[in-house]
Amino acid sequence: MEALVKVKKGAGNVEIRNVSEPVCKDNEVKILIKAAGICGTDLHIYEGAFDATPPVILGHEFCGEIADIGRCVTKFKQGDRVTAENVCSTCGACDLCKDGHYALCYTRKAQGVHLNGAFTKYVTCREEHVYKIPDQASFEEGAMSEPLTCCVHAVLEQGVVHAGDVVVVSGPGAIGLICAQLAKAEGAFVILAGTEEDHKRMAIAGELGIDLTVNIRQDDLKNIVDRQTSGVGADAVLECSGAGNAVNAGLDIVRKRGRFVQVGLSGKNTAVDFDRICSKELIVTGAFSHTRRAWEKGLYLLGQGKINLKPLITRIYPLSEWEKAFEDFRNKKGIKMILTPME
Repeated sequence: MEALVKVKKGAGNVEIRNVSEPVCKDNEVKILIKAAGICGTDLHIYEGAFDATPPVILGHEFCGEIADIGRCVTKFKQGDRVTAENVCSTCGACDLCKDGHYALCYTRKAQGVHLNGAFTKYVTCREEHVYKIPDQASFEEGAMSEPLTCCVHAVLEQGVVHAGDVVVVSGPGAIGLICAQLAKAEGAFVILAGTEEDHKRMAIAGELGIDLTVNIRQDDLKNIVDRQTSGVGADAVLECSGAGNAVNAGLDIVRKRGRFVQVGLSGKNTAVDFDRICSKELIVTGAFSHTRRAWEKGLYLLGQGKINLKPLITRIYPLSEWEKAFEDFRNKKGIKMILTPME
């Protein structure tokens, strides 16, 4: 089968290769990929800015049909429409694993990074990491369940957004737009910040019911937040862009003892004003990957129609056009680009 492979470390070094079709172990299912999303991490791996373990098939956001099951699998059958966590291997014994934070396991290995991923025809996953998608969800929406659950972890578990909060989301990419919807679903007043390059994404945010969008190069975000909060500042900031200036802007606009969650990855070091964190007694945390509970919540919200992923899906490309898809993603010619396997 054809697969998109990171063949060695460094910038570039990604190509289509013919690889062997995977075989189910006893506790695994084999999934026929119907849709796989391109993530910023995939781009970082392509550019050599994110450490992967080549040779490895890229892709960790995916959805498809179960083509085969191992002899010990009991929860699924052939033909089930499923998605799966990209946490493929953990120790299961450390405190993080025992506390449900297995995505942070010291020996974690993930699909599309350390182990073969979904930019191909088939992928195998352990039964415990597989979930059925809602009946009304398309395969493309199902492929976005992984970023959805990362956002659930960021907003509801790390950020702890409450009804009535004023929440600023920085960066209107797929992650920012999902985080904004989740905060809105919790009853927050949501301000989404971006630039003129994001005007199409900001328009979609308005269609999704986000309260206010701000072009930070035309308007003063801090003044807008101060007007909305009588000078107190935002209750929470979800920084989804990964841009260094957005990090410090977020620390500036969040209220004293407010909550700041770093969601976006920049791929490089960022200078942060820790004096401001100290003097404002801010609660600053990161959000990385997901938990099992976040998967359950995310798929429930998707099934209930509380989160709308359809407007975020820009274009579907065959795997053979991966270079075009990556380039369009890099140049912000859309929000979420989906790859489908080569026949």
